Amino acid sequence: MTQAVRHDSMRARNLGVVLAEVRRSGPVTRAALAEITGLTKTTVSKMVGDLLQAGMVAESGTLRDGERGRPGTAVALSGARVAALGLEVNVNHLSACVVDLTLAVRLRYAQAVDNRAASPVETLSHLGRLAHKAVDEARLAGLVIAGTTLAVPGLVDGGLVHTAPNLGWRDVRVAELLDFPVEVDNEANLAALGELWFGSAPDDFLHVSGEIGIGAGLVVGGTLFRGARGLAGELGHVVVVPDGPECRCGGRGCLEQYAGQDALLRAAGLDGMAEGVPVLLERLEAGDEDALRACRRAGQALGVALTSAVHLTDPGTIVLGGVFAPLFPWLRRPVHQTMTDRLAAMRRSVPDLAVSRLGGDAATLGAAGQVIHRVVADPWSHVATARTDPGPR
Repeated sequence: MTQAVRHDSMRARNLGVVLAEVRRSGPVTRAALAEITGLTKTTVSKMVGDLLQAGMVAESGTLRDGERGRPGTAVALSGARVAALGLEVNVNHLSACVVDLTLAVRLRYAQAVDNRAASPVETLSHLGRLAHKAVDEARLAGLVIAGTTLAVPGLVDGGLVHTAPNLGWRDVRVAELLDFPVEVDNEANLAALGELWFGSAPDDFLHVSGEIGIGAGLVVGGTLFRGARGLAGELGHVVVVPDGPECRCGGRGCLEQYAGQDALLRAAGLDGMAEGVPVLLERLEAGDEDALRACRRAGQALGVALTSAVHLTDPGTIVLGGVFAPLFPWLRRPVHQTMTDRLAAMRRSVPDLAVSRLGGDAATLGAAGQVIHRVVADPWSHVATARTDPGPR
């Protein structure tokens, strides 16, 4: 029994090594894989055969191994079968996306809904229907969902949403309210991973997710920094005005009260539910003074909060995402100027300020991408149960 366990463990490890190398170097031949990984050609051939059977890689064409090497069959990741489902619950929308093993987006859905007026049970019931719709469409395309991750705008620990102030959630065990297996993570963290894997961000950056609430995800050396308990990144609750208005978190003068979506719309004289960000953009483009003033105020508050973040974490780049992406042309100057004024005595320059190319899709993409990265790192269970679909049924 001990020998069998060791054999399976080694086989699983080797399978992950081979698939990771195909992803990094592919298309690549079996001979090249053996040389790069240090595994025997026989072992590599067996691993590739298992991955082919599971639909995780595909063969196409021939490649020459070096200038004098014999041509070999090319092996590359395949997006034809294995996929992941990314979900998001936010204050004013639900969304879902399906991403295949090559990180190509195959399906994307979004549904506008005011989740502040609903209980967790109601919200997750609506989300479940959206998830089933996505999985059904994926199956029609021949895809098997290898796993599901849900992004939630709140503090998440081990699948328990401790608190999501803008949703009104407290101590919600999400997995118990859905009829399919799901991992739960913080929306801002997943948005940062989405920016890393699907956007154009470097390996070291701070991603700021602007929605009703404001979160942040710090990526260092291509890895997400989560903090001691996985709760890092609550930029929206950094105090920018100590005696400012009360916040849903229980504090006062938090960044969300000045730069969150609701705060921005109120300052511009807009009804958040009836008009929203599209109307704000129209007024900004028309030069409306109330709208311009609201963005300047939000940008200055954001610059104050980011100054503290820069002092603490020293990011090379700051990426503004969520609703901050379409508002970037009007936010960039006040954010940059505030940071410059406050950092001038300590630093020669401020971090690069960039706009997200993913906008509101970052969290769902990061959620799906997280599943894909785990499958690539440890494909053994999927290979062993290649005909089983663990997604929503």
